[in-house]
Amino acid sequence: MLFAKGKRPDRAAIREFVANQIAVNLTHDPADDSQLQLVAAEGEVIKRAEPDRRAPDDVRWLELLRDGLMFDLRGLSDGEAISFPEVEFKFDLEEMPRPVFFEALQLTPGHHLAGGERTMPVAKGLIALARDLVHHFDEIEAIVWPHSSSAIGPRFFESVATSWLDGGPFPALGLTAFRETIDGALQSIGLNFWIDRELRIELPLSKDKISATRLAVRIVNQLVLLGGIDGNERVAAPDGSLLIMRTSRNGKFIRVWRE
Repeated sequence: MLFAKGKRPDRAAIREFVANQIAVNLTHDPADDSQLQLVAAEGEVIKRAEPDRRAPDDVRWLELLRDGLMFDLRGLSDGEAISFPEVEFKFDLEEMPRPVFFEALQLTPGHHLAGGERTMPVAKGLIALARDLVHHFDEIEAIVWPHSSSAIGPRFFESVATSWLDGGPFPALGLTAFRETIDGALQSIGLNFWIDRELRIELPLSKDKISATRLAVRIVNQLVLLGGIDGNERVAAPDGSLLIMRTSRNGKFIRVWRE
């Protein structure tokens, strides 16, 4: 999450955010000597996290619980900002964010979720918590999704994230991005986070980049719903023609041609 210089929230501001949320709790503050614990509905005590010894001492962080999953929020203003993320694509922003104007907070799955970061419940929990923060903090200027190197305008992010979490289409413009390859194909960036493969719209389908992007957005939504494909499948194009989706020989791409 990108804030204008000097506008990052501190621990007190995050505590105020939590106090206004139904689904979010504060489970650990390393700067607080008190032992914060939660009790699950079944009576089981949820252990607080141990401090992450890899985190620099001057980076302040809190652990938040949403829907039974713990996430770390790092870079609070009572300490140093985290490193500025790499950004290549922008959505609903006039200019590409630059580190000279912005500072970042980082929201990540907690250490107990190591190895499960890419599972759909964890990813959706992360997006939901980011959406909650965007809704609460007007100072957030952009959301960066590092897997697609995308910077997303806060209102656009809040809208598409809420729609997806409520059962709508996957936010392909933002949680993935698209670029033209040297051979003229349109290739996704970041889809491999979700299904282990990238999408390629091949020539001549990719010649009209606007139409190809619209098609890619539809196919990405379908692929995320399915969890990817193995082998060949057919899919209908917007004009009613049939397309072939085929896994590449190296297994890294799903390639799309007109039948």
